[in-house]
Amino acid sequence: MQFLSNRFATRTQSLLLIFLLASLVDSVCTRQADAQEKGKRAPYGTYLGRRIAPAMTHLAANWLIRGERESEENPTKLLNQLDLKPGMIVCDMGCGNGFYSLKMAQAVAPNGRVLAVDIQPEMLQLLSRRSIEAKVDNIDMILGTTTDPKLPDNEIDLLLMVDVYHEFSDPEAMLKKIRKSLKPTGRIALAEFREEDASVPIKPEHKMSKKQILKEYEANGFQLLSEYDGLPWQHLMFLGPKE
Repeated sequence: MQFLSNRFATRTQSLLLIFLLASLVDSVCTRQADAQEKGKRAPYGTYLGRRIAPAMTHLAANWLIRGERESEENPTKLLNQLDLKPGMIVCDMGCGNGFYSLKMAQAVAPNGRVLAVDIQPEMLQLLSRRSIEAKVDNIDMILGTTTDPKLPDNEIDLLLMVDVYHEFSDPEAMLKKIRKSLKPTGRIALAEFREEDASVPIKPEHKMSKKQILKEYEANGFQLLSEYDGLPWQHLMFLGPKE
């Protein structure tokens, strides 16, 4: 009888231990799931009251060269506003597969160059293939980071950012580096989908208002030089360092 009693006690203790371990694992898994869910809701945090959007990956690169882009965004009109000249040194920041890089390269040829920056090596590989096919050889491809575009100091005449700034996970660090890369007369051309316009069929986190753009750029030592409101979906604002 004593043997059975001890055996029962041992079994009870084992079951209790298993129950406690299962409860601990369940608690850990629940906390991990909660953390993952919070991460989905706000993966990159906020900046000056704006939710930072997740970056588009190379897996969606074909969207950048979709046939409808001309009618939806009118990139030809955007390029005309840049006033590109042969011999200029320009940058396509967040170049992706080079939709704008290739067009800018033709505009600044034969002596000008395009510095095409992206943080995804896969995007630069796509651009490399497209530039070879187009026989364009005045594009320098640069693999940047989330805090440093790896640009040379004081060399850029114009730096274009099309629907990419709102994805910067560290806007202050990037704008500091960008400012150093500009010539004294250098400009940023910033295109962002209009937050003020509900008819623009883009997710809210991938839009920006003029008010928010100025709030962030003025906080980082830039001023508005001019703007163009003739694009179908986007703001186009030209900014330069404050004097």
